[in-house]
Amino acid sequence: QVDVTAMARLFGYVDVTDSGFIAAVLSIAFNPLFWNVVARWEHKTRALSRVFGSPRAACYCLGAVILMLNCVRSHCFTEAMKSQPKLEGLDCHWAYYLGLAILAVGTLFVISSFLALGFTGTFLGDYFGILMEAKVTSFPFSVLDNPMYWGSTGVYLGWSLM
Repeated sequence: QVDVTAMARLFGYVDVTDSGFIAAVLSIAFNPLFWNVVARWEHKTRALSRVFGSPRAACYCLGAVILMLNCVRSHCFTEAMKSQPKLEGLDCHWAYYLGLAILAVGTLFVISSFLALGFTGTFLGDYFGILMEAKVTSFPFSVLDNPMYWGSTGVYLGWSLM
């Protein structure tokens, strides 16, 4: 037997019918689905590389599209957070500063991952045949296996707490 009272109480704080919430969930789900499908399609067909004239130009264009989609996702997330009910227990200074600290650590992981991988390493260059000379093992990869994902999660968690 599973006690679902805690989950039921949690859903009391989430308005799943809110259009902003729905848009945020859809954008959060769509982004990785989109870039993985496009990257795998490119890897199999090399169609984007032919259209843009080179794998590097195609990778930079896909990276720009991913960045724009991430801006849309962040906007949808922010709007959803504004319209959702707030937990009274989190409306205090300690929750704000905890959120700020988590956001800062998440941002550190995202930025340091980007700096370690470069643009093409971050934005699926390997699917375009743009390979790094060696596996990146420096910080933050020396601390976490997937620092970009964990960092992004930290950014959104911190933002939520704030």
